[in-house]
This record gives sequence, C-alpha cells and structure tokens, in this order.
Amino acid sequence: MSTQNRHVAPDSASAAPVLALRVLAVASVAVITWQFVTAAGLFTGGAVGPHAAGSIVLHIVTGLTAGAAIWLRTRNGGPWWPSVVATVVFVLTFVQGYFGTIPGLIVHLPGAMALTAGSVWLAAWSFLRLR
Repeated sequence: MSTQNRHVAPDSASAAPVLALRVLAVASVAVITWQFVTAAGLFTGGAVGPHAAGSIVLHIVTGLTAGAAIWLRTRNGGPWWPSVVATVVFVLTFVQGYFGTIPGLIVHLPGAMALTAGSVWLAAWSFLRLR
C-alpha cells in the first residue's frame, strides 16, 4: 500500500501565476498605502513629487497585477472575476491620475476608496481562495 507524499512541491507551471498574482497584489496594496501617506502631506504643504511618483508606480504594479490575474485565468482556469477586478483597478488608476487636481478631488477621493477595496479584495482572494 503506497501513500501519496503530501510534501511534494507543487507543479511549478501552475504555481508561477499564483505566486505572481500574490506578490503583485500585495505590492499594489503597498503602493496604495504609500499614496495615502503622501496624499496626506499634500494638504499640509508637502511636495507633489512623492505622490506623483507613486502614481506612476501604481500604474505599473496594477497593470502587472492585471496581467498576472489574466495569466492565472488562462493557465489554471478558475473564476473570471479576479481578472476583471484587476483590470478595472488598473484602468481606475488612470481615472485617478486624470482627476488628481484639487477641483477633481470629488472624484479622486472616492476613486481611491474603490482602488483600495479592489486591490485588498484581490490580494485577500489570492491568499484565501487559491491553492
């Protein structure tokens, strides 16, 4: 009678998209946190530079996250909605950039909440639902 070894490393072909999504989703949340910290400084006379640089990094990281979610879907199957959420978050970063001026804050601030909710949800799902 043989028993299956439960300590064997997972198939690297199917594990790579999961790892990529997890790392990039957490990175997205970290960059959004940076954006909140630097945005607070804008209202107290801080420089725009760190917040503007963070927005460029956010575009890149959320774009890579969307790519990883799509890669995971095409490689391993599973639900379609994480790819949609990741892509919507990526597109919202450009909407955020457009409305980033003082008159646009009425859209920018709720948009920041939507970005946060989508990014945190995707990061949590990548750890709690993927095996």
